[in-house]
Amino acid sequence: MIDRRTFLLNGAAAIIGASQARAQSDMDSMPMPGMDGMQSGHDGMDMTGAAPELPEGEELRELPRLVNQSSQAGSFEANLNAEPATARFVDGLETPVLSYNGRGPGLLIEATEGDKVSIVFGNRIPDEPSTIHWHGMPVPADQDGNPMDPVASGSDRQYAFELPEGSAGTYWYHPHPHGFTAQQVYRGLAGAFVVKPKNDPIPAAYGDTPLFFTDLRLAPDGRIPPNTMADLMNGRIGDNVLVNGQKNPMLNVSAGTRRRFRLFNATNARFLRLSFANSPMTIIGTDGGLLEEPVAGIQDVLLAPAERLDIVVDFQAPGTMALTTMPYDHGWMGGGKPSDESLTLMTIKVSGESKEAAPPLPTALRNIPDLGPAAVTRKFVFGEKMGMNASGMTMDFFINGVSFDMNRVDLQSKVGQVERWEIENPTDMDHPFHVHGTQFQLIDRTRNGTITPAPYKAWKDTVNVARGETVGILLRQDRPGLRMYHCHILEHEQLGMMGVVDVKA
Repeated sequence: MIDRRTFLLNGAAAIIGASQARAQSDMDSMPMPGMDGMQSGHDGMDMTGAAPELPEGEELRELPRLVNQSSQAGSFEANLNAEPATARFVDGLETPVLSYNGRGPGLLIEATEGDKVSIVFGNRIPDEPSTIHWHGMPVPADQDGNPMDPVASGSDRQYAFELPEGSAGTYWYHPHPHGFTAQQVYRGLAGAFVVKPKNDPIPAAYGDTPLFFTDLRLAPDGRIPPNTMADLMNGRIGDNVLVNGQKNPMLNVSAGTRRRFRLFNATNARFLRLSFANSPMTIIGTDGGLLEEPVAGIQDVLLAPAERLDIVVDFQAPGTMALTTMPYDHGWMGGGKPSDESLTLMTIKVSGESKEAAPPLPTALRNIPDLGPAAVTRKFVFGEKMGMNASGMTMDFFINGVSFDMNRVDLQSKVGQVERWEIENPTDMDHPFHVHGTQFQLIDRTRNGTITPAPYKAWKDTVNVARGETVGILLRQDRPGLRMYHCHILEHEQLGMMGVVDVKA
């Protein structure tokens, strides 16, 4: 057995073709009939010519909303169908995609802590199972949309849960059927879920603007091509980064205002190091809601796949500025590494003169309790390898030396038990680590024997584990049942970098 680095340096990557890698490509080429007479499969795709250029500079659109059909206070009820649709990213080209209720990007769901949520999910994707995973949200295990609970094509199921007090935060939702997650997400299935607090300490004058980052790759004929071998090894990175479904949209603001932005990284594998030019950011929240106090003067932030941030930006002087990406090396194997540096994701036009000062940001936002000492310490080690079997070359990703098996429980835990998890990454690239069913607190990072404490206390459900780094987190599961933990580079999750914890009452 040889490791991935040696394998690539020997130039053998081009002949990989079997096991999970072939299965992934086969799933990507499955036809999807009933979409304006077109197929979203990739057989017969025209790959000649240049990829189409997406239009830029349109006014930033608000995310489409899922309408609450309930007339009762404290209740949110709706229907949400995953179904084929056709998008027009470029004039004259129709792109077969997957959508929720025919809209894209995925519909924004907005509820309030304390609400009871009931969403009937319809899987209208031909020949593929699907689920809805409520990423980061405190839902019961049987409502989590995990791979062991698929919804068959043509079937419906109801997801029902209550949003407890203190659960306000910036969440999202996406499919989680094993073997289909990666392609269902890059074909369009992902949406934002914002849980509002009953009493929000952030001034309403700041607004509340979601910026939902996805990326898109189009073939010359306008269709979405399948994953390549580089995608399977490194994670799929599209050619265009979209904000609320648009390339480099324009946002108009008045000088002297502050704006609140919720940042969502809903890409399969892209790491986004973001900067608002000369306007520093103030971090007010992470995956699981507000911080205890604002963290001001931040010049740039890193969003690994699946991470979210809640920030405030102060726009003072009139002029034009941009939200751009800065360089970040998360590791890459083989050739063809896409450029993530100096991409303009959004242009902001600051106009007029400052007439009055923006309302001040409170110095205290909420209390985040300590979890206390850990009763158990667990170790998780990422791994990867390539080899050969009777069918050809194989590629596998691991946690603690084993690939995911949905019929196997990898560890057992107890409701209410505080645990320290140490996630070690000796591999060739960064891996964002996600835990289902709970939020955790980042405690420290260790690299080359140096321990760096977390810069502030926060609730998170996804944390980046850089190459050569060990990350320490504290967590507690408060609901029983089977939960997942995995790398949130979706191609890696799909190829085995995932495990199951059974939380006992």
